[in-house]
Amino acid sequence: MESITTLRKAGSSLIATVPKEIIALEGLTAGQHVKITVQLVKKSFFGAARGIGPFTAQDEKWMEGNHD
Repeated sequence: MESITTLRKAGSSLIATVPKEIIALEGLTAGQHVKITVQLVKKSFFGAARGIGPFTAQDEKWMEGNHD
């Protein structure tokens, strides 16, 4: 199973938490050794421009340098 988690600072180390769904599925308990593969997740900005509206003729003029 795969999961995305946020690292937290603890002293000079970082901690990654394991979600309870993975703990239950894998039957994990405290003190067990597990293998973790690290892969940086890129942020998605999908939906970041929501509500801006369509590109208008006025926007087109502004892009051409006409800032009236």
